[in-house]
Amino acid sequence: MSIGAVLAALKPEFPAVTISKLRFLEEQGLVQPHRSGSGYRMYSRADAERIRYALTAQRDSYLPLRIIREQLADLDAGRGVEPLSHARMVTRDGELVAPATGARVSAREVCELTGATEAELDEMAQAGLVLADTRGRFPGRAVQVVQAVLALRRHGISPRHLRTVRTSAEREADVIDQVVAPLRAQRSGAARERSAAQAAELAELYARLHAELLRTAVDQLG
Repeated sequence: MSIGAVLAALKPEFPAVTISKLRFLEEQGLVQPHRSGSGYRMYSRADAERIRYALTAQRDSYLPLRIIREQLADLDAGRGVEPLSHARMVTRDGELVAPATGARVSAREVCELTGATEAELDEMAQAGLVLADTRGRFPGRAVQVVQAVLALRRHGISPRHLRTVRTSAEREADVIDQVVAPLRAQRSGAARERSAAQAAELAELYARLHAELLRTAVDQLG
């Protein structure tokens, strides 16, 4: 199959996959397609399945490519690969379906949706990354937080190392609160709605700025 045919076969299951992603997986040694006489990549069915395995491991288990590469090597050698817990997130048109932002979910539900163990969730709570109410229920957004923390943990970054991220977020939220406080103080429902919308917009801008500054800092690492 050509790279275009492989992309077309994978798109229904992985809507975000691109030709650049397929080339990147090749550069990382996860797949080695043959080359035609004209130099075009030609993929076998086995190549396509290796790509599907890698994309699934990244999407469902947030595994780094190093681990995926090791698992593929084990499978190539006939060795078994220990199954990992998977986040039981439902998808619709390629988008994750998570609890609504205002929803409250139990610790058990968070674990079921993310694949985290109760011990892992408790460690995140102790680090202040997720907070339960007096009934032991978490906000719906905790699901995305736990997923991100689990992904970072597989790279060797533990929850206690992420306290500075939480502290930074709290400081930024304080600044946003100062900006929207005049609107929120008004009694009209319309003003409060505008306050909430402005706070959400500012949060997105802060997130974009943080992401770009982080990318810049990483680029400077050489």
